[in-house]
Amino acid sequence: MIGKDTDRDIIGAWAKRCYFAGRAVMDSALRPYDLGSVQWYVLHQLATAGPTMQRDLVRLLAIERATMTGIVATLVRKGLIEQEPDKVDQRQKLLRITATGTKLWGELPDLSFIRAAAFDGIDDADIAIAIRVLQSATDRLETILQKGTHP
Repeated sequence: MIGKDTDRDIIGAWAKRCYFAGRAVMDSALRPYDLGSVQWYVLHQLATAGPTMQRDLVRLLAIERATMTGIVATLVRKGLIEQEPDKVDQRQKLLRITATGTKLWGELPDLSFIRAAAFDGIDDADIAIAIRVLQSATDRLETILQKGTHP
């Protein structure tokens, strides 16, 4: 039997492996379209929610501002999105999908097969427990970050 401390180490490792495996499948499915997973998430936001401030995407996707800057530059260069200064604060950028981006969005595969492959057939109660455990762990860690209190 595996000890309690070892189980607690393993859950983080499996959460990370699951995330990276899903991301790798997503990248593989998007490769023929010359898109990466984070680029897809940006297009998804703009295609489904409409124009979005670049700073809001940084928060929504939980990525570094510099990383977002590079992703936006790539999508602009590909003609898939456009970036315009905010009318109130010229330093802030509003992003919107272009006609070319909308056309590509309509051609992209439905990626829900990834979720189905990972979770179909797993009992709903088990899924609920996994969500609760990972939410609780995440909340606890984010609290440490916000308070700046750690050993």
